[in-house]
Amino acid sequence: MHFLDQAKIFVASGTGGDGAVSFRREKFVEYGDPDGGDGGKGGDIIFECVDGLNTLIDFRYTQHFKAKRGAHGMGRNRTGPGGDDLLIKVPVGTQILADDEDRTLIVDMTRVGQRAILMKGGDGGKGNDHYKTSTNRAPRQFQAGFPGKEMWIWLRLKLLADVGLVGQPNAGKSSLINAISNTKAKVGNYAFTTLKPQLGVVAHKGQELVMADIPGLIAGAADGVGIGDRFLGHIERCRVLLHLVDASQPGPVDQWRVVREELAAYGGGLENKPEILALSKVDLVTPQALAAKKRALENASGQHVYTVSAATTKGVEPVLDKLMEIAGRAQAMKVESDKSWSPL
Repeated sequence: MHFLDQAKIFVASGTGGDGAVSFRREKFVEYGDPDGGDGGKGGDIIFECVDGLNTLIDFRYTQHFKAKRGAHGMGRNRTGPGGDDLLIKVPVGTQILADDEDRTLIVDMTRVGQRAILMKGGDGGKGNDHYKTSTNRAPRQFQAGFPGKEMWIWLRLKLLADVGLVGQPNAGKSSLINAISNTKAKVGNYAFTTLKPQLGVVAHKGQELVMADIPGLIAGAADGVGIGDRFLGHIERCRVLLHLVDASQPGPVDQWRVVREELAAYGGGLENKPEILALSKVDLVTPQALAAKKRALENASGQHVYTVSAATTKGVEPVLDKLMEIAGRAQAMKVESDKSWSPL
């Protein structure tokens, strides 16, 4: 399945049905009273968050969504049936944004089963029965149905994961997530092997967490250099970042600083998230070189540096222990609102 994390679509709620002009017709009744019914209400535009979807690719091929209009009123004071609501299903983590300069957030879909009524359908018009007066016993007036609303909106998918895996290109992120989770990300000995986010479920000591691997970050990524900036939004929801620095390459401190600077430049609170720092590919360097790089990185970052190898899984367990600890603590502190959203 192709991955698409943003799409622009047109949505329109249904127009209400017109009121009816009708008069009661019965045997021996020459002049029947007006009995025109009201028009039916137009259909609403409703978004629903569903499980099993992880891409917005369907919205590349279908970009216009219109709810049904209400039926017109009928004689004998019968109200026209309302138009069917249009239910649009989106993945967990989808944001609905206005098509304005600031991309104003309208609603954030974060829970399976969450529903949001984006636009109400137009009300139905009144039939001629409403216009009867003492001086006008046979009105031929009726009210047209009220128009629905329409607008262009943006859908943006931000993956929901416990851990965000960050680092420069070819730092061993995909190899690590393949080694410890159920995913099968593409790996290779060249930059930008990963071209789209990958999610993997990691099971450790009876607990599970979801890890997100995004394309590598290079200098200027927050300003559009490379491809990593496109996917930085996917780690905004993560509780903790696992930052991998390639031990087999020179300048571990410079590698670490480049990524930290890009996280800060992007914003969204990424630079303030808890971070676990680890040297990767430690099986490719000598113990002496590894010790020197670890010491230099700890001095520069001011935090403990773990050492891991995706090839041998050496050092993975202490990292997972720490990830479980931080992710669990963040979950306990998180306060979620259960209120359903509606623009009305």
